[in-house]
Amino acid sequence: MTASAKEGPVVEGLVVEGLRKRYGDHTAVDGVSFSLAPGASLAIVGESGSGKTTTVRMLVGLEHPDGGTVRLDGRDRSARPRRRAERLARAREIQMVFQDPYLSLDPRVTVSGCLDEVLRLHTDLDAAGRGFRAAQLLDQVGLGTREAASLPRDLSGGQRQRVAIARALAVEPRVLVLDEAVAALDVSIQAQILELLRRIRGASGIGYLFVTHDLAVVRHIADEVLVLKSGHVVETGPAARVLEAPEHPYTRLLLASVPRRGRFPAGR
Repeated sequence: MTASAKEGPVVEGLVVEGLRKRYGDHTAVDGVSFSLAPGASLAIVGESGSGKTTTVRMLVGLEHPDGGTVRLDGRDRSARPRRRAERLARAREIQMVFQDPYLSLDPRVTVSGCLDEVLRLHTDLDAAGRGFRAAQLLDQVGLGTREAASLPRDLSGGQRQRVAIARALAVEPRVLVLDEAVAALDVSIQAQILELLRRIRGASGIGYLFVTHDLAVVRHIADEVLVLKSGHVVETGPAARVLEAPEHPYTRLLLASVPRRGRFPAGR
């Protein structure tokens, strides 16, 4: 055993087992299981209606599962939190970035004000400390003082998504869920955001759950791939293997819809 292996317990990351969700007679998610190691990146892929968004909404607490368990670093997140402090602690652990940042940002609040709200809620920093931390977060996502003073309507789509990422990172989550987070952006801006996310993961060790219907972006962000069809897992494995030698016909169908030459430069 190495010296580093002796230091503290092994951290298991996110472990999901047998997750289920029904809406009336419709089963949206049926027995979904997967794991995400600390600092790893998993892409959950499938067409619209495959259950991928419902799955991650259960992970962050926006939906309550009808069955199954969700654990993060050994702690069960399946039951509804009862106290405010517990709800806030859970929110800090897993954060979500949505497809349309304009809908998830308050149009009446400046970028700096948006970050200040999060920091006031989740930290003990004073006003000066919050201002310094907000500037750090904006710098981390490639924004500056001009954008800090702007309202969401004054920013481009790519800039708004960078703000949404900065807001999610403000609470130092263990896992960042990105639900179609580049789908609404132009191709060149998509590539910039994916590169930004790659750098952030390398520097922070945060884990990513990247939800997408588009396999063209998966190889640029994911270590592992999980393929959902009608609420069921039909294939899972290392991204390189799934993308180059898919085993399930549905995965092959998804890959057949991707342009052969790809949409992003090989060097990102």
